[in-house]
Amino acid sequence: MKRLLCSISLLALVAAPHNAIPQTAAPSQSGTSQQQQSAILVADEVFITRDKTLVAQGNVEAFQGNTRLQARAIRYNQGTGALEIEGPITLSEGAETILLADAAQLDPDLQNGLLTGARLILNQQLQLAANQINRVEGRYSQLYKTAVTSCHVCENGEPPLWQIRARRVVHDQQEQQLYFDEAQFRIRNVPVFYIPRLRLPDPTLDRATGFLAPTIRSTSQLGTGIKVPYFIKLGDHRDLTLTPYLSPSTRTFEFRYRQAFRSGRIKFDGAITRDDELPGETRGYLFGDGQFDLQRDYKLEFNVELTTDRAYLTEYGYSSNDRLTSELTVSRARRDEYVRASVFNFETLRDGEDNSTQPTFVLDGAYERRYFPRTLGGELRLGLQAHGHRRSSDRDTDGPDADLIVDGRDVTRLNGRVDWIHRAIMRGGIVADTRVGASFNFFDIAQDATFDKNHSDLTTNAALALRYPLMRRGAAGVVDVLEPVVQLGWVDGTRLVIPNEESTRVEFDQGNLLSLSRFPRPDRRERGTTAAVGMTWTRVDPDGWDAHVALGQVFRNDSDPAFSASSGLDGTQSDYLLAGQIKMPDGLSLTGRSLFDKDFEFAKAELRGDWDFNRGRLGGSYVWLDEDPAEERLQAVSEISLDGSYRINAQWTANADWRFDVADDRAATAGLGLTYFNECVTVDLSVRRRYATSTSVEPSTDFGFNVGLRGFAANSGTERYERSCRK
Repeated sequence: MKRLLCSISLLALVAAPHNAIPQTAAPSQSGTSQQQQSAILVADEVFITRDKTLVAQGNVEAFQGNTRLQARAIRYNQGTGALEIEGPITLSEGAETILLADAAQLDPDLQNGLLTGARLILNQQLQLAANQINRVEGRYSQLYKTAVTSCHVCENGEPPLWQIRARRVVHDQQEQQLYFDEAQFRIRNVPVFYIPRLRLPDPTLDRATGFLAPTIRSTSQLGTGIKVPYFIKLGDHRDLTLTPYLSPSTRTFEFRYRQAFRSGRIKFDGAITRDDELPGETRGYLFGDGQFDLQRDYKLEFNVELTTDRAYLTEYGYSSNDRLTSELTVSRARRDEYVRASVFNFETLRDGEDNSTQPTFVLDGAYERRYFPRTLGGELRLGLQAHGHRRSSDRDTDGPDADLIVDGRDVTRLNGRVDWIHRAIMRGGIVADTRVGASFNFFDIAQDATFDKNHSDLTTNAALALRYPLMRRGAAGVVDVLEPVVQLGWVDGTRLVIPNEESTRVEFDQGNLLSLSRFPRPDRRERGTTAAVGMTWTRVDPDGWDAHVALGQVFRNDSDPAFSASSGLDGTQSDYLLAGQIKMPDGLSLTGRSLFDKDFEFAKAELRGDWDFNRGRLGGSYVWLDEDPAEERLQAVSEISLDGSYRINAQWTANADWRFDVADDRAATAGLGLTYFNECVTVDLSVRRRYATSTSVEPSTDFGFNVGLRGFAANSGTERYERSCRK
């Protein structure tokens, strides 16, 4: 009650012309003054001395705008307008800036003055302790004999993990910058290096021009080098990062440009190199991507991937792709309509492949539309595809290579289709899906002496699929769904005598079990009568035990020689398709798919397992592909991959990955990393070994080391792990 009465009496004094604390006008962005803000003072006891000094003492709090002052006592001299404040003092300006001090002398606006035994805390991250802080115009804070750190500071005098000692530090609150004079960086209390002048962003700033954390990279090919990135803020919506990379074997200049627009964004990464790997030659790469929203719901997307030679990306760790794709696409997707037009350029980096004999330039477009006619019922689908690809070679026959593909063959095609789809639910719960349709195909083949130039056909198709879904509800909300399905399909006509350019790899899975053609592209179509049978079982448990299993097989009157042996579809009876997934409440999940015949000989198999637990994650996969010359696989592929991470404690995390080629009985790649993370520093250590070799890429070992000091940029995450002080 006493505190409340004192506050009320003080408000009356503030209202009086001669006893009020002065008021200030805050300028607006337009330069005109806003309504004046009153300074409000609350304390346990307030009185005025004979010399007209206003004294507030006992749990004193003062407010003006977003500034809040807490102190033991405040003395306001009405003659000079000075404030004398007894500590401990806490002066906060919003949630981002807090000043702590033992004593202070400030003007009544709290914008100018002197604080002794002070500490400045920015964004609850960075601490600046100084003997004295001068506040100037409410914008600048000048700190003298300063220690700066974002580490936890112990009261027992134990030095922080790192700190910057400086004769003077100036904090520009408006520009969100820190300026250091005669700065000395220390680890624990050991000086490491000295910098006469230093500028760093404060933790409230998201983007600012300046140096970023350097990275040390060591490889068996390029030696030990350092990357020092320099970030340039070009505006609120664009920036440029320049990174010199220097080692005994390379002089590389990396760059990254980003820009955001009102309707999209772009980003480009690249590098220019002169090194000892290819003396006298300039090497480099350029990757870029972007997307824009156009009028009428259209979207534009582009992707650029370029490099000077086959080995550059792998040697410098920029990418592991062995084929580069550049693309420009305009598309629109609506509820009942889809349209797309794309231009591609492909570049192979694989040994034994020549870009002049590869279909590097590709045009591809698609249009789909669906209607719901009331008279017919069901759904009517219309589709149109246009495609063309060319090779830069002018040969119309096969060259000296062994791929049996004409070196200069160019192909253009136009494909259209119309389908009527109807679903009916009959008595007893049987679901009948009916499909009737027709399609036309036109192909133009150029620069191939073994095929005629023009080919076309018109075909019809029909299919009837029957499903009988069965559902059971068990205890505790468990639901089981069992659905057997059978389909009879028919496609008339015979296949055109054209080369197989696009359907060289066929995947038989649960997604195309009921398709009338399981070839991925229209240059191959299944013909004749086929039947497909399958069954799916799904289990959903509220406790997290979820499972899904699918089993299927395809039958046909005549075998199709266009299917390779490992596709699982050759012959009149396909291999068995088995696919499944299971998720357990303890974080374990398994996903697999396989093709096997009646003798349980596998053509393809893949299995992926993941286990997420409290302190980490562990995952692994196994892939088996039988040998198949039709798919240019002269020997079986058998490969194991493992990857995972483990949080050793609150600060240390280890991660590793390993890929082993079982068929060749050798490791392909291996990597190991270690990360230390706490409230003030992040340290990354990594080592990676690539065992694979080719005519353009040699085996190599890479070492990486990166140290980041937290507190001089916007916070990168919500988790913070503080170290404890020793007793």
